[in-house]
Amino acid sequence: MRSLESGKKIIGVLVVVAIGQVIGWGTVGLLAVVGRQVAADLGMDISAVFAGNSIFYVATGLSAPVLAKAFIRFGARRVMIAGTIVAAPGFVLLSNSTGPAFFAAWVILGTAGSATLATATYILLNEMAGRNARRAIGALMLVTGLASSVFWPTTSFLSAALGWRGTCLVYAGLMVLVCLPLYTFGLPRRTERKEDVGSLRLPGEPHIVRKSTFYLIVSATVLCAFVTFGFGATMIELLKAEGLSPTQAVTFGSMLGVIQVSARGLDFLGGGRWDGITTALIATSTLVVAILLLMIGGGSHWMIATFILLYGLGSGALAVARATIPLVFYDNVEFARATSRIALPLNLISAASPPILVGLLSNFGSNALLGFGMLCASAALLMLYWLSRHRPTIRPIAAN
Repeated sequence: MRSLESGKKIIGVLVVVAIGQVIGWGTVGLLAVVGRQVAADLGMDISAVFAGNSIFYVATGLSAPVLAKAFIRFGARRVMIAGTIVAAPGFVLLSNSTGPAFFAAWVILGTAGSATLATATYILLNEMAGRNARRAIGALMLVTGLASSVFWPTTSFLSAALGWRGTCLVYAGLMVLVCLPLYTFGLPRRTERKEDVGSLRLPGEPHIVRKSTFYLIVSATVLCAFVTFGFGATMIELLKAEGLSPTQAVTFGSMLGVIQVSARGLDFLGGGRWDGITTALIATSTLVVAILLLMIGGGSHWMIATFILLYGLGSGALAVARATIPLVFYDNVEFARATSRIALPLNLISAASPPILVGLLSNFGSNALLGFGMLCASAALLMLYWLSRHRPTIRPIAAN
């Protein structure tokens, strides 16, 4: 009976968080739709406008380690409420911005994102379910993957009716009128669970995971993210460099979203049969094969289609793995601390990878981009294999 009640509680929380995440990711992604309007209005170069996205990720990453103590002390719910309150004036400033205020607004939104988006939700679900949070995280990511599908047309409609500045004000209102009440009244207060304390042990070692293991987790995660974020941002240009026409490149590239969400669904259906490291090993191996096929394919449409399929499956599964690998090694408080620390390099690489790979593609061609991606993915695969050989053993909790 208690297990049934706990399951219903987690489902209720998932509904609340899923709505908040779709709104959160959907609203901060508005530049994909209104970027050219913003550039024309502010008299800025389009690349400078899209630098707002990079600033967002940098601010999110830099805020994460600072917020780690807040997550541990106050719990994810309170931090998410505070982050939502900060996000609203960020959108208001963005709606009224000219020049430097435009970039300042993205700093505020990035700071708020660190408190409300991906990392915060993983910590929240871990507070509720411990290592069993993996399935809940997978379910959440199935929904959040649809944020652009919901908000790109929404942003297009609002910007046509109200302009991009009016759209930002509407999104500020969503923070206050939708997300804030959802997090305040829809999320449970944190409760301490006895099984969170001392339930994870490495044979002959203390509860705290060794620093070398943590650095391997960070390195593998960041390398995988470099490939997936960078390739995702440059995909259309890469496909053109492989010989596709612009229309064909868009057609092939448009399949990615569905494939990535499908991969997350397959991982979710796997339930507790495997952990985040196993998912990452399979997904990274798939990326390596996908890149290799594109390198030797010679522009063949069949090879390109196979690359899209394998890359989509691998990158979609890695999105889940990035969130769930720390669950293998950490529980509760340590999970919150580790996840917040991982968020710093992860977000920095999210901001840096697209311009780096675009530079390689523009200056040295597609083979240079693919070769560098292969190198990064292969190095990540070796690190993941090492981590898989050093999984902690779970010691049964003694009855009190």
